[in-house]
Amino acid sequence: MAADSEAVAEQVFAALADPTRRAILAELAARGPATATDLAARLPITRQAVAKHLGLLSDAGLVVAEPGERRRVRYRLDSAPMRVAQQFLAALARDWDGPLAALRAHLDREE
Repeated sequence: MAADSEAVAEQVFAALADPTRRAILAELAARGPATATDLAARLPITRQAVAKHLGLLSDAGLVVAEPGERRRVRYRLDSAPMRVAQQFLAALARDWDGPLAALRAHLDREE
């Protein structure tokens, strides 16, 4: 995997490590674009906390800020970084397929 792709995957995994950020992404996936105020009304955290998490999600490329009505910023999902992380995990899984199959064969012989 290219160094750029690894850096993107690393940012995605760091962003996904926090349950609040995962909840924000789930809300955006379920209901579409929303403002920080909209998200704060749906989650058990303040608008300021939502804004902080949205900044980190934006840094990871997982959300995109778009200007809305009356200077309100709406956030929407961007799935491109998630696909890079999925490719990283798929490559990792492929690397493990051979050793795990060999271990299974070895354990089956011992039974």
